This record gives sequence, structure tokens and C-alpha cells, in this order.
Amino acid sequence: MIVHRTATRMIAVALVFITGLATAALAAEAESSGVPMPVIPMGMGDSCVEDTDFMRRNHMDMLKHQRDETTLRGVRTRQYSLVECINCHVVSGPGSEAVSASDPQHFCRACHDYAAINIDCFQCHASRPETGASTAGHAAGFAAPAADGVSGDQ
Repeated sequence: MIVHRTATRMIAVALVFITGLATAALAAEAESSGVPMPVIPMGMGDSCVEDTDFMRRNHMDMLKHQRDETTLRGVRTRQYSLVECINCHVVSGPGSEAVSASDPQHFCRACHDYAAINIDCFQCHASRPETGASTAGHAAGFAAPAADGVSGDQ
């Protein structure tokens, strides 16, 4: 039984390693072949609530989990909230005003447009940061208090 678990773990580690190599090779090939890649704006905080690769792969699951915790159980936290993401990943347009999700420069649209994925969050939620929002302490998940973020500004 122990040998089987060890073998299974070794296979899993090998698959993760091979998948990582394949992903890196595909990205390098796309870059060298002239395939345009999305330009992703940097966030304003010192670091994100999780590392970049994790967020790129799992942000939707985290947002859904936060949504379920809030709407079904009444639990409100800021660490993985959409409001905090918007407050940190603001992109300024002409006149230094934050762009909304209707603007192709919006942070979320960089990858979503590239992958042809429709964003429906902003049909209800604000796509621009709250006025005077702070990202202090963002990495620890303790940003400035935020309202619900529901405003429908698209």
C-alpha cells in the first residue's frame, strides 16, 4: 500500500513537472512565432493575495467561493473579494480617471478578451475602484474597508 502511494505521488510530481515544461515551451514558441500575447497591467499593491501563476489559474474559483460564502452564508471577507481586486488592479485612462470594464484597457479585459471569455461580473458589480480606496496592507488581505461594490458601472 505504501509503495503504491509513493509511486502515485512520483507519477503526479512527474506529470506536474512535464506539464510545466510543456506550458513554458508553448509560451516561448508563441512569443518567438510572433503570436501576440495579452498585455497585463500590474496591480498597485506590493504583492497579490496569492502568487501570479496561482491567480492566473484559479482566480475564478476563488471569486466563486467568495461569492458563495457571501451570498449563501453571509460571510464577508476582503482577502478574495472582487472589490479588493478592482481597488488594486485599477488602470487609469485619459485624465487619470479609472477605466471601466467597457474600456479594452481594463485589467480584467486583458486576458478575457484574449481568450474570448465574456465577463459578467460587472453587470452588477462596480468595475472601477471606490473613490479614495487604499491598497495599504493588500498583500496581507487587510485593505481599507469596502462597501459591497454593487453599482453596475459598466
